[in-house]
Amino acid sequence: MKFNTEQLQGIIVPLLTPVDKDEKIDDEKLRFMVEHVIEHGVHGILAFGSNSEFYMFDEDEMIHATQVILDQTQDRVPVYFGVGAIRTQHAIRLAKKAAKLAVSGISVLQPMFIKPTDEALYHHFSSISKAIPGKMMLVYNNPGRAGYSVTLDVIDQLAHDCDNIVGIKESSGDLTFTSELLRRTQDIDFKVFAGKDTVVYPSLCVGAAGAVCSTANIYPELVSGIFDKYVSGDLKGALADQFKLNPIRLSQDAASFPAATKDMANLMGLDVGKSILPTESATGKVLENMKSQMKKAGFLNE
Repeated sequence: MKFNTEQLQGIIVPLLTPVDKDEKIDDEKLRFMVEHVIEHGVHGILAFGSNSEFYMFDEDEMIHATQVILDQTQDRVPVYFGVGAIRTQHAIRLAKKAAKLAVSGISVLQPMFIKPTDEALYHHFSSISKAIPGKMMLVYNNPGRAGYSVTLDVIDQLAHDCDNIVGIKESSGDLTFTSELLRRTQDIDFKVFAGKDTVVYPSLCVGAAGAVCSTANIYPELVSGIFDKYVSGDLKGALADQFKLNPIRLSQDAASFPAATKDMANLMGLDVGKSILPTESATGKVLENMKSQMKKAGFLNE
């Protein structure tokens, strides 16, 4: 089956999931966030990526929120759905539920906590892809959170064997790994997306189709500008945007993951609520450093 992969490009934002004081998803604020990121230039939305706190919500909550996102988006940008279940059967069940919605594709993270063999990982991803043959699927490689990397060999094999596995979010930040992915899949239609906000520009330079960036929730014009300027030929402007973003993004690393993204969003007045416990908002020196970097970049007043 042939898929329209032309839409697989640009800056895709793993949309923050706003919650109320009882940690229930706030539909109206979710609609606001959809408008915020689309109006300010993102090229796609990922429902329930890592910074969307997918691991904190049950399946019914995730499906409902995705329906809200799709309803608000109204086909202006493609919407993708993130699956991070450890058990293969659970991942298949959730992927099949999401595939019934009007999402453009499904992103699947490697299983966390456990460490499968290459053969087992191949079977995990290929089994999910076979369960959703009519939907595009992206592998999501996040060694920093999962504790290990999906190997080049496994990704290469999946890309060549599974028709609907059409891309990857590559979050190692390793540019050699990224360039090797691109080299080894240049014979097929396979899209590589940077998963680290700090390497969008260099990833584009080696052929990436775009990036999945949590900071695009907060600074969508800046992050989207890296891609838009790059493809228009304004390489100097794209690099300038990348260098403006990097200190802000790096200041988040000392905070409790993924609280910093919501902390910054709230500092910018987006009012998305707190991170789901046990992650807690940044305080003290960590928060002050984040504020300092935002001020230096012109996003907060002195």
